[in-house]
Amino acid sequence: MAAALDAAAGTLLTVFEAARERTTSRLSGAQLRAVMVVEQHDGINLRRLATLLDMLLSSASRLCDRLVAAGMLEREPGRSDRREISLHLTAEAEWLLAELRDDRRQRLAVILAGMTPEGRQALLAGLQEFDEVARHRHPPEPPVAEPSAETRSGERATSTGPGDWPSGEPQAGWSSGNRPGGMPRGRSADDPPSGWSGEAAAGGWSRTA
Repeated sequence: MAAALDAAAGTLLTVFEAARERTTSRLSGAQLRAVMVVEQHDGINLRRLATLLDMLLSSASRLCDRLVAAGMLEREPGRSDRREISLHLTAEAEWLLAELRDDRRQRLAVILAGMTPEGRQALLAGLQEFDEVARHRHPPEPPVAEPSAETRSGERATSTGPGDWPSGEPQAGWSSGNRPGGMPRGRSADDPPSGWSGEAAAGGWSRTA
């Protein structure tokens, strides 16, 4: 039964893919999925989006960068925590999804017109039951708890890889003009740490009494 359903579902997937190629060909499958997740969860933050997409945070960040550049997503500070980035669809993305669904329904209508009324009803009933069982076995991911301020602070101190933070969003406590090597603006790599004195010799800095 599973093999027969797999073979029959291939035609349905072909219809969906043909509609995607016509209306959203400039978006990859991963990008389209991200746009649909944001549509379902308006204002979602980057961390939860990465969880729902089953992606690394850095990968989700780069994906959002490309969608923002393509005019599909908008980023703005979160309402409860302005250090969080909330994601929203643009009007262009909403129009694109509407066109995609309209194209799919037109293609489906052509095929359904060739089926008997009994066959259409049986197909609909079967798919509705399939959807219900699948949702029961694989429920949507629950909202991810927001990290505490201490956790976010620790992540900012250790997350230095590309894509860990949305581009153009400096980490809290740092200016956008950080100097190479990770030193804040106004400090030199040769300056002693706070509470230390002396010269940067082979033995290191000496502690101020």
